[in-house]
Amino acid sequence: MDKYAERRFDIYGYEKIDTGVLEAIDYEYPGRDTVVEYYTEEFSSVCPWTGLPDNAKLTIKYIPNEKLVELKSLKYYLTSYRNIGILQEHAVNRILDDLVNLLKPKYMEITGDFLARGGISTKVVAKYGEDIKN
Repeated sequence: MDKYAERRFDIYGYEKIDTGVLEAIDYEYPGRDTVVEYYTEEFSSVCPWTGLPDNAKLTIKYIPNEKLVELKSLKYYLTSYRNIGILQEHAVNRILDDLVNLLKPKYMEITGDFLARGGISTKVVAKYGEDIKN
């Protein structure tokens, strides 16, 4: 008998990802290709099978079109992943999809540098739009 089979932590489904908290604010320089970059070293989600934590440095890099993401709303949105059972590759792509849907940027790139688990580190990069030179 596998003594770990019954050892699971609370895991929520994708429906608990709080996209409703995200807010966009007007960008006053829509004709200018300004590169905006946010990062946090505190992103966390959980493995959908074990419930063990996945921690990452998450970088959001984009060229705004007409909107910026309001930072407080972004913090709450990212925190909502804390107990979501989601693969690392899926988390990065889901964040990209949600932010592209909100902002309609000219370009966006999300990078998740996940800490080692089981001796393997993972880096996931998802992009939207035409690549930038920075």
